[in-house]
Amino acid sequence: MSRDVPSAPGRARPPTVLRGGPVLDGALHVAFAALTVASAVRYVQGHGVDGGTLWVLAGGLLLVALYAVVVVAVRRGSPRAPGWTLLLVATWVPLNLLAPSFSWCAVALAFVVLRTLPFRWACGVIAVLVATVVIGWSRIADGFDPTVVVGPVAIAVLAVLAYRSLDREATERQQLVDELREAQGELADAQFRTGVATERARLSRDLHDSVAQDLSSINLLLLAAGQDWTSRPEAAQRYVEQAARTARDALEEVRRVVADLAPTAVPGGLVADLRQVAAETARSAGIDVEVRVVGDVVDPGPEAATALVRSARGLLANVAEHAAASRAVLTVTFHEDAVSLDVLDDGRGFVAADGGHAGVRGHGLAGIQERVATLGGRLDVESTPGAGTAVAVSVPVAAPAAPVAAPVAREDGTRG
Repeated sequence: MSRDVPSAPGRARPPTVLRGGPVLDGALHVAFAALTVASAVRYVQGHGVDGGTLWVLAGGLLLVALYAVVVVAVRRGSPRAPGWTLLLVATWVPLNLLAPSFSWCAVALAFVVLRTLPFRWACGVIAVLVATVVIGWSRIADGFDPTVVVGPVAIAVLAVLAYRSLDREATERQQLVDELREAQGELADAQFRTGVATERARLSRDLHDSVAQDLSSINLLLLAAGQDWTSRPEAAQRYVEQAARTARDALEEVRRVVADLAPTAVPGGLVADLRQVAAETARSAGIDVEVRVVGDVVDPGPEAATALVRSARGLLANVAEHAAASRAVLTVTFHEDAVSLDVLDDGRGFVAADGGHAGVRGHGLAGIQERVATLGGRLDVESTPGAGTAVAVSVPVAAPAAPVAAPVAREDGTRG
């Protein structure tokens, strides 16, 4: 039997932290019932069946009934459980004085009292139990028997001390568990805040290095057009047209950022998104971009798909802005447990003096590497001046995936 009762500092509380579990509770219930029956049988054997015996048997039945009520009250967490326990003890005291054989029930009653009453109250009630046992056995003993006094007292003291020690250990263990859960919760909150801060920083870099720069250029172009509006109308018109193109590019970049915030969740959507990214790069940069699909198309999971699409956009933007390339090949390969993305260009290449982390739209290959690393993936770069650059990104699939479409041609691709 156990229950949960909140305690305030400085106040006595029942030692309910100690939970015996179904095995110990079951053993306690069986022991109490067996001791009660054995005590009743012994009384009948010693006194026969008469009017007094019937009262003893009725008291034994009442004792078992009250014990069952205490068990139910404790399991339901009833605040009346301590009252029922006191009534159980009050029934046992006169019964034991009438039939000292029921003294054996005091052992099980002591555990019930310790589990349902505040510790100080429990000690007082157990003292009453011990006194009742001593008085009951002294009445039937021939002369003074010191074991009748010392035995019950010693057993009661040992039981209380042992129970109290176990209760304290259980309390400390529960406190450790609560502290661990609290620490786990704080760690989860910290990880969430870190993730939010990282994503905000990434969005800030993306917007600053793309949209903010475009808006700044638009502002400068419109200022220049305003200055030349009267004296140089043709130059002003060119400035306005250039500002309009830059505005369109900025709007497209905003749409890309918004689209990046929504993970790819539709099976088979990864290839379509990659082809769209390739087509946009080919259209805006004027270079040949070929898309190749190798393996059976599977859904790698929304997070992996989003990471691959973002990586492809960043890598192709890097090719367009820094590589001076005329052609690029984007290859997506579906393995059994991973999806890899390779971008190869015929540009001027570079010397990977900083470990291969060249700038990619402000946050660089390092940013792409950090993104795929959070998914357990990796990024590899090979580049030689004058011989182009090859970048490989690989991320594991979210779970064993089945093919979502018929096998795609191994060298299928689109050119912008």
